[in-house]
Amino acid sequence: MSDITFTLDNQFTRTFAADEVVSNYPRQVQSAYSFVEPKNTKNPQLVAISKHVVKQIGLTEQQVNSAEFLQLFSGNGLLPDMKPFAMCYGGHQFGHWAGQLGDGRAINLAEVMTENYGHKTLQLKGAGPTPYSRTADGLAVLRSSIREFLCSEAMYHLGVETTRALSLSLTGDSVVRDMFYDGHAKAEPGAVVCRVSSSFIRFGSFQLPASRQNISLLTQLVDYVITRDFPHLGAPSPAVYLAWFNEVCDRTCSLVVDWMRVGFVHGVMNTDNMSIIGETIDYGPYGWIDNFDLNWTPNTTDAQGKRYRFGAQGEMAQWNLFQLANAIFPLINDAEPLQKALNNFAKNYQQQWQFMMAAKLGLELSSEQANEDELKLFIALEDVLMAVETDMTIFYRRLADLPNDRSLWLNHLSACFYNQDEISSAYQASLFR
Repeated sequence: MSDITFTLDNQFTRTFAADEVVSNYPRQVQSAYSFVEPKNTKNPQLVAISKHVVKQIGLTEQQVNSAEFLQLFSGNGLLPDMKPFAMCYGGHQFGHWAGQLGDGRAINLAEVMTENYGHKTLQLKGAGPTPYSRTADGLAVLRSSIREFLCSEAMYHLGVETTRALSLSLTGDSVVRDMFYDGHAKAEPGAVVCRVSSSFIRFGSFQLPASRQNISLLTQLVDYVITRDFPHLGAPSPAVYLAWFNEVCDRTCSLVVDWMRVGFVHGVMNTDNMSIIGETIDYGPYGWIDNFDLNWTPNTTDAQGKRYRFGAQGEMAQWNLFQLANAIFPLINDAEPLQKALNNFAKNYQQQWQFMMAAKLGLELSSEQANEDELKLFIALEDVLMAVETDMTIFYRRLADLPNDRSLWLNHLSACFYNQDEISSAYQASLFR
């Protein structure tokens, strides 16, 4: 494997004590991670790469086309000194504490230092079981792997903070899945995605040691994240812990407003799926809204309660931040500044949402906050878009070049509407008033 070289930077595994159990089987783990190797695959085949991410991590086209690249990023071979590991964390799932979760089908292949982009972790998703897989097999199928690869790269180019995708490989193995959850499982092509981020640490990474009253590990984790990913805040201390929490709130706020800007619905905003550095992470049952619907969720598991519906994402982000605040409270022992940060999140979210809406309409707000008339306009617009099935993306594109002649407006916007029969005279009056 000498054709490919990295500057390995195993900060996480150097900093924290590893799981003492070497065998790979489901269990409760008291440390921050477990060493585990990817599962060998039968007949790997490279399907796609992101040339931009290839450059980010310092590889050449020749290296990407090598057999060594395919073996490494399909889980079949390791470079010298690579020690793959899976992280241990917990989380709230659909509002309920789930206890230990962890990297059930993700294996951190290596932490590397890049020349121009700093520290990056290379993570294989679908590369086999870990101690956190519970009753699952740790594998992934091609259809979900394609979705992860395409969406993470699309989000990046839409200007949304996200984990990236380096490569997508077929494994040559079959994986049995119940695609429609109707009891008719069948074999599908297996695949592995290599995703890349500066950090895969989640809100749930802090929740688990806090729930176990392991304050030593909790403090070590917070100090580690501040030192590595938020060094501008200074040396860890109670005051810096607060500054850090405020910045996590700010990054999360900006992230979710960007989701709303492009019509993205994460679908499973559990606390174990919330990145501590403010990136979109874990592309599961996500979706982009077609017709504008604040109540839409792409997650069939959430179809009845709609906890993570499109219009609730800001509220759910604040709820998740509240759980993070609870987790780090022992390091601060003062609820008031944490509550203030959460209150500020709500204010900042409303402000950023208003600026985003104004920008989509080609307007400039009269002040830092929308005035009463501007806010009424934004809310009225959402009501109109909800009244009939209206394609959000096409609507805003057509709105950008709306003719001066009002008599042409309906025809100009007609491509936005899925059912022309719904365009009543009353609806036209509300749209063009």
